[in-house]
Amino acid sequence: MLRIIKSLIKQYVYWLLVFAFVRLLFLLVYSYTIWLEEISLFELLTTFYYALKLDIATASYFLIIPFFILFFQTLFSPQWLNGLNKIYIGFILFVFILINTIEFGLYAEWRSKLSYKAFSYLEHLDEIANTAQTGQSIILLLLLVGLTAGGIYLYIRYFYTPILRIKIKPINSILFLLIGPTLMTVIARGGLQEIPINQSQSYFSKHLILNNAATNSAFNLFISVIENTKNFNKNPFIEMPFEEAEPIIKQLFLPKSDSIPKILTLEKPNIVLLILESWSADLIETLGGEPGITPFFHSLEKDGLLFDNVYASGPRSEQSMAAIFSGFPAHPISSITVQPDKYKGLPSWVHLLNERGYDTSFYFGGQLIYGNIKSFIMYNAFDRVKEVYDFSDDLPHGKLGIHDEFALSEMADDLNMVKEPFLSALFTLSSHSPYNQPKPDKEVLPWGDNERQYINSAYYTDQSLKKFFKKAKQSSWYKNTLFIIVADHSHNSYRNHDMQESDYHKIPLLFYGEALKPEFHGKINKHMGYQPDLAATLLPQLNLDATEFPWSKNLLDSATSEFAYTAYEEGFTWLRPAGEISYEKRLNYYYVNTVPESQFDSISKEGKAFLQVLFQDYMDR
Repeated sequence: MLRIIKSLIKQYVYWLLVFAFVRLLFLLVYSYTIWLEEISLFELLTTFYYALKLDIATASYFLIIPFFILFFQTLFSPQWLNGLNKIYIGFILFVFILINTIEFGLYAEWRSKLSYKAFSYLEHLDEIANTAQTGQSIILLLLLVGLTAGGIYLYIRYFYTPILRIKIKPINSILFLLIGPTLMTVIARGGLQEIPINQSQSYFSKHLILNNAATNSAFNLFISVIENTKNFNKNPFIEMPFEEAEPIIKQLFLPKSDSIPKILTLEKPNIVLLILESWSADLIETLGGEPGITPFFHSLEKDGLLFDNVYASGPRSEQSMAAIFSGFPAHPISSITVQPDKYKGLPSWVHLLNERGYDTSFYFGGQLIYGNIKSFIMYNAFDRVKEVYDFSDDLPHGKLGIHDEFALSEMADDLNMVKEPFLSALFTLSSHSPYNQPKPDKEVLPWGDNERQYINSAYYTDQSLKKFFKKAKQSSWYKNTLFIIVADHSHNSYRNHDMQESDYHKIPLLFYGEALKPEFHGKINKHMGYQPDLAATLLPQLNLDATEFPWSKNLLDSATSEFAYTAYEEGFTWLRPAGEISYEKRLNYYYVNTVPESQFDSISKEGKAFLQVLFQDYMDR
C-alpha cells in the first residue's frame, strides 16, 4: 500500500515542478517587462509562493484519473495500467504546455491570461498564425515539442512508480477509495472554507504580470470556460435591481444642451473614415506621446478638430466595429460581432447614409474573416467591400495582407470614380503584429524598448497617410470631404500600461478636412468620451437622428455627461473626471481605484450599473 501512496505523492510533486518550471520560463520570456517595472528579486520569487495553492489544486484535478488507475492497481496490476498512466500523463502534459506556449505568444499583445474568448478565434487558425511573427512561431513550436518530450522523459525516468504484482488487503483498497477522493476534493477546492479556491488566491502584487504569472494557466482557462458557458443563460454582472441600474444609465445619456454647434460647411459631405489598427494615444504627441512617432498626424491637427479625451471601448478589432458603426460598447466574455443572431438588431449609421443616397464602401488590405468582422461589415450594407482578394494582384503584400500605403492609394484612386456624396472606410493593418511593413534602409525610430517594432510600424502607417492625403488633395472630391481618423483599439506602448488602466485604452479621434468650418481648425475638444460616441457626435452634423444609438452621446454637447468605459477580458474600467475604477466582479477585485473616497460609492455604482445593463442588452438581443 505504501508503494501506491508513494506513487500518488510523486505525481503531485511532478506536477508542482512542471508548473513552477513553466512559470519560470514565462518570467524569463517577459523579463524585460519585469525590469521596466523595477520589480525586486524578492517580489519576483514571491510569485512562486503565491502560486502554490492554486498549483496544488490544479494538480488534484489532473490526478483524478491516475488516482483511479492506482485504485484498480490495488486490486489487480496488469502492465497495461502502467502504460495507461503514462499515456494519460503525456496527453495532459501536452495540453498544459500547449496552453502555456499559446499564452507566451499572445501575452505581449493581449496582456492577459488565455481565456474562454480565445476559442472564438480557433475557426481561423491561419489568421492566428499570420499574426505571429515567423521566428516566434518556430520558437513556440519547438518549445511545445521540447517541453512535452522532456517532461514525459523526466516523468517516466524519475517520478513514475511502476505497479506490478502487488498484494493489498481488501480493507486497505476500500480505505484508499474512501479517503483518497475526499482528501483530493478538499485539496482541489483549496480547503474546507465555504468559497472554493479561485484565481484571486494568486493575486498578490500591484504588478499585473506577477499576478498573471502566479495564476495557473490551466486552472484559469478551465474556470473561464465553465463560468462563461454558464453566463449565456444568466447575466454574470448583476450588482443591483434593474429598476435601480437603468435610471442611472438613462441619466448618463440625457442630452443636456438645446443647441449643438454646427461644425461642417456642408449638410451632405463626403466622409472618409480611416480606422487605424492599434493606435494608442502614446503614439500621438498632442495626446501625451513622445514626439516624432506620428509627425504627419500631428501636422493634420492644425487644420482639424482633435478629441483628446477619448477611449477605446474594448481591446479587440471586432469589438471596435460594433462600437464605431453601431455605437454599441464592447463587453467582457464575448463580442456581439461574432454572433449574427445578436448584431442583426443593432443600428448602423451606414444604413442611414445609404438611405440618404450615399455611395458606401469599406476597404481592408487583409482578410476580414478574423473575429467575424466581414459578416458584420456586410450587415452594415456597404455597397462595396474590398479585402485582400479584391485588390490588384501586383500590390506588395506582407504577412497579413497589403501594406497600408498601397491599400490607401488604391482607395484614393477608386474614389475618383465614385459619385458624390460617399462614405468610404478603410481599416489599416500595418501596425498589427508581426509589423512586416516595407522596411526602410535604417530603422527610423531606434528606441521604444519592447515596443520598438510597434512604434516604427505606426510611423510607417503615418507616412502612408501622408502619401494618401497628398494624392487625395489632387482630387475633385477632396474639398467636399470630412475625414474622420480613429483607432480601432489601443495597444501596449513603450510606457507599458496595464490593460486594466484607462491610459492603456486612450486613443486618437480627429475630424479633418475642408468640410470642417475654419473656426474649428486647430481646436481641441476635451470632453471625456469613448468610441461609441462617434455616432451621436457625427449624425446631428448631417441632420440625422441619433436616438436609435442609446449607448452613444454627443461629444460636441459641452454639458452632457463626461465618462468613458472600456471592457477587458472579464472586467471593465470606468472613468470619470474625478478618477477611475477598474473592477472584475468574478474576483471582486479592484485593479485600479483613483476615485476620492467621498465619491467612490457613487462612481463605482455607476460603472457596475453600466456593465450590468449593457450585458443584459447584449443577452436580450
